[in-house]
Amino acid sequence: MPINAVKELFRENRSTLVSLVLLIAVPVLASSFLIYFFYEHQDFFQNLNWWQMIAYFLVASITMSFALTPTTFVALVTGFFLGWIGFPGVVISYGIAAFIGYKTAQFIDHGRMTAFINHFPKAALVMDELKHHSWELIILSRISPVLPFAFMTFVLSIIKVPLRKFLIASMAGMLPRTLFFFWVGTQASSLLTLLKDPNEGIFGKILLIGLIVISIFGLYYLLNNAIKKALKRSSEKNMEKF
Repeated sequence: MPINAVKELFRENRSTLVSLVLLIAVPVLASSFLIYFFYEHQDFFQNLNWWQMIAYFLVASITMSFALTPTTFVALVTGFFLGWIGFPGVVISYGIAAFIGYKTAQFIDHGRMTAFINHFPKAALVMDELKHHSWELIILSRISPVLPFAFMTFVLSIIKVPLRKFLIASMAGMLPRTLFFFWVGTQASSLLTLLKDPNEGIFGKILLIGLIVISIFGLYYLLNNAIKKALKRSSEKNMEKF
């Protein structure tokens, strides 16, 4: 990318780029505080009534949408404190967090990133091709436990994947790893040990590695295929001009 284009990218999309960086950095910084907070208030969270559970999941939805709490952290903690009765709440709170994050990203970006990308016809064609595979793109970006939830929500919002598909595919893609980490939380005997070093076991490690591999190769295939189709469409358009 030319130097002038890079300068224009930062100048016109400063708020979007800063937001993306924060969505990666904040969960790491917040985790240490949250470990201490939940450890100091274990008795309270182990005895939540229904109204307190609803409030808990609403707060979790908001904090996950702004990257204040990692989704894995929420699954582990909820499994530990609430057991399987809290699992539906986690899934629903993921959906709410995805919705809030999607709308917030649109508000921050205001279409500036898309407008910038449209300056580069081939890049715009690649983005258009990715939209045609929204289901696969969203699910593959969600099944990996190493791709930050809020960050990917922001990226997918900028790409402008359809909201309905985004919400359904997000919850479906999150389900395998959510089930696993929630189960790990239900099996833990100590909160401090759980959060500092979750005992995933051999099966768990294989599962997580498998999800990461599927996500990486799946996204690579989608991107590579989108680039090839975009280049083909670009060539066809150029041929039509002559």
